[in-house]
Amino acid sequence: MDPVRRSIVSRLWDAATDIPCGGFDLPVSKSTATHHFNVLREAGLIRQYYVGTSRLNALRKEDLEEAFPGLLTAIVTADLETAPA
Repeated sequence: MDPVRRSIVSRLWDAATDIPCGGFDLPVSKSTATHHFNVLREAGLIRQYYVGTSRLNALRKEDLEEAFPGLLTAIVTADLETAPA
């Protein structure tokens, strides 16, 4: 998985609430970040919805666990294992 998309998934995994697109500190331009969010949404990993003018992002944990047991845990665990100490 692309490192930027993996960081988005990991951040949503750890979050107590849904996160607006602007709430991510990504090392890419806004248009590239939009591309990454679109890829994740089209792949079914995240759900995006509006609250007022903010687009919020939610990880589809329950849906993914039902369809692919252990997949999200493996992605997040792999991210932690490759993170610099």
